[in-house]
Amino acid sequence: MKKLRTILLILLVCLFGASCDVLDVSPTSVITTSSFWKTQNDAEGALNGMYVNLRNISGAIYTVGEQRSEVFEGGVYGSGRNDLFLNELSGDQPNHPDWSAFYTVINSANLIIKYVPGITFKTEAAKNNVLAQAYAMRAYTYFVMTKTWGDLIIRTEPTESSNAEITIKERAPQAEIFTLIKSDIEQALSLFPDNTFATGRSKWSRAATNTLKADVFLWTGKKLNGGQADFTTALNAVAEVEKADVSLLPKFSDLFEYANKGNKETIMTIRYQDLDGAANNQFWLHWIIDSAVPANIDAETKALIQPVGGGQGLLVLTSLVRNQFTEDDTRKKGSFHEIFTYDAAGKPTFYSTLAMKGRGLLTGGTRLFLSDIVLYRYADVILMKAEIKNALGQNPAEEINKVRERAYTTNYSKHIFVNGTKEANDDAILKERLFELVYEGKRWWDLVRFGKAFDLVPNLRSRKGQDYLLLFPIANTVLSLEPKVKQNPGYK
Repeated sequence: MKKLRTILLILLVCLFGASCDVLDVSPTSVITTSSFWKTQNDAEGALNGMYVNLRNISGAIYTVGEQRSEVFEGGVYGSGRNDLFLNELSGDQPNHPDWSAFYTVINSANLIIKYVPGITFKTEAAKNNVLAQAYAMRAYTYFVMTKTWGDLIIRTEPTESSNAEITIKERAPQAEIFTLIKSDIEQALSLFPDNTFATGRSKWSRAATNTLKADVFLWTGKKLNGGQADFTTALNAVAEVEKADVSLLPKFSDLFEYANKGNKETIMTIRYQDLDGAANNQFWLHWIIDSAVPANIDAETKALIQPVGGGQGLLVLTSLVRNQFTEDDTRKKGSFHEIFTYDAAGKPTFYSTLAMKGRGLLTGGTRLFLSDIVLYRYADVILMKAEIKNALGQNPAEEINKVRERAYTTNYSKHIFVNGTKEANDDAILKERLFELVYEGKRWWDLVRFGKAFDLVPNLRSRKGQDYLLLFPIANTVLSLEPKVKQNPGYK
């Protein structure tokens, strides 16, 4: 019996894995509904499956969160993503994530929310913790989706039937999506039994959910006319995060070392680990491919990429971004390395960049791009707090300077921030977020939230007023499956 249950749990994870396409609408297996939801082990197996599904969309989260900004361009070995960099989008582009895999995550959460209340756990706290994570996951996934596509189909019940009345739905207005998101956040916060983190900080916690709450209310405060009330709620959520076991690490570059995962600055990550079956993540795109390694590079670069490149070199930081970093900002070397080639006279020519934040693990002569994907960390929260305080007419200098002090170390006195006008403060906060969070999938959403996408993305400057571009198009693959879903305005 124990062996059979183990096999069934494995099947459950597979059912919730990448191959499960909610909008393809295959009903949940009879094994799932009839045989699984009996024990605490079943529930915890389903929870693990939900996190596997989150990991499956990590690349999509990164794409929609950063790649339409001014940060990246194609690498020396090509790109295949110029439609994103140039904001030339349509529903049939293969590099545009569709939302079906996001709904797979939501379906996993919905199954847990439906069935776990009927399961007997060893403790009520353990049951509540599982439910809290499911509500937080559903809220986070809908938040990413609505920022990306706007109106969405609301699914709060698992797909367990192919009945068209259940599976074929129209999109709900974005305001309703945010009502659900905020309700799920409150439900999660009411269920978490304490303010601790799971080992590795790769599962939803009370602190991570409060971070999400701050992020959500900051967004609705700025983008959905939530105003002062939403900003105040966001600030209170930050205060709750600060009660948890979080702190800035003394050294910026220590944040992203493979051996330092789950450190006290991280709040919520997507976990990658050697030997657990995870494939290389998106940082693979930021490291040079073996065949593109030039001979005429300096010794420091050779040491970094030895014994081989191992990546794909498809995403390179633009000069527009690289040149904004000062040499005394430790976040420059902690975030990226510039590769130059040298001619016979020693004259350098820029060639490419390496992402130092996600270089993973070098083992047996192979680089494994298995750095955790950081969804939230404390420096992000500090800069959210600065943004919220500025929106409330308060002085954000303390928060900006806290981040700068670590960044500039002994040169901090040259970079002390002094409170200015609300507009000038916002500009400073937005730039600080670029320096602090580049490569972390935040930049496009930051530009949209601050209302600066058409000002700071070069290829969008001539298109100011075409606000439909702030959303992604709906993938044609989705439209073919969902007859009641229409393309976002402005796209074909």
